[in-house]
Amino acid sequence: MPYGTGKYTYELVEGWAKLPEGWSFFDIGGISVDSQDRVYILNRSEHPVMVFDREGNFLTSWGEGLFKRAHGSCTGPDGAIWCTDDKNHTVRKFTPEGKLLMTLGSEDQPSDTGYVQEWFDFFWSLTTITKGGPPFNRPTGVAVTPSGEIYISDGYGNARVHKFSADGKLLLSWGEPGYAPGQFRLPHNIWVDHEGRVWIADRENSRIQIFSSQGEFLTQWEDVFRPTDVCLDDEGMVYVSELCLRVSIFSPEGELLTRWGTQELDINQALFLAPHAIAVDSRGDIYVGEVSWTHNKIDRGSRTVQKFARIG
Repeated sequence: MPYGTGKYTYELVEGWAKLPEGWSFFDIGGISVDSQDRVYILNRSEHPVMVFDREGNFLTSWGEGLFKRAHGSCTGPDGAIWCTDDKNHTVRKFTPEGKLLMTLGSEDQPSDTGYVQEWFDFFWSLTTITKGGPPFNRPTGVAVTPSGEIYISDGYGNARVHKFSADGKLLLSWGEPGYAPGQFRLPHNIWVDHEGRVWIADRENSRIQIFSSQGEFLTQWEDVFRPTDVCLDDEGMVYVSELCLRVSIFSPEGELLTRWGTQELDINQALFLAPHAIAVDSRGDIYVGEVSWTHNKIDRGSRTVQKFARIG
């Protein structure tokens, strides 16, 4: 069955991720793809980073015992893998083999934003954020520019974006809790494009906000619903995963090109349960990861990540 339309048409690669026997992802926080199209899947199992080739063959895993709650990831210009951990309030840089190179933030020391975490009421927790704070309080996403500057969305317990130098010095922060342009209600993930613009999936405001490299608000797109991740390909096309059970592709100007998602009423047949991460490789194939365990208490096994091969 094809998904999408026209130039952006895809087919689902059934059973893409060939997991070792007895392994599962449970939830996928982030997906990043390196220059060789190796796919690094940051997940919430006992093996937090699993690495696959583009055919889905398992290559290795690392990060065992390091993460409290894996959330977002990216590949840096030097091939390093960056990962956020929203439960221990850190962002870390690793070699592709898993050697720790840098840690931003102080483990188990959240910044003061007024945030009170209540697992029984996620939305109530967000309303307790009274101010934007310094790094970090449950950071969510990370992006790195070609020159090495680091941008981090600080979302669950904060409402800010932070920019760091390549050596880890804080350069600036912006954002406050709220609904107006430049404010956030869960900045959930982040991408920096070739022009240096910063794209934020402002999840609970159901919009994508776009800023300059200095944090100046440029524009926003609102034809999304609870966006969880955003990424761009080399042509500037914009890919968005949405927690409302779909993915969308936009032109650089914001024109919706195509979208697809769950249509089935039977949860066991559903295409998506809770899209959380999206990535695109050099051939235009799309990888979508989910948090189906957190949202539905369903372990989808290898299907927690799905690959859509481009055929358009």
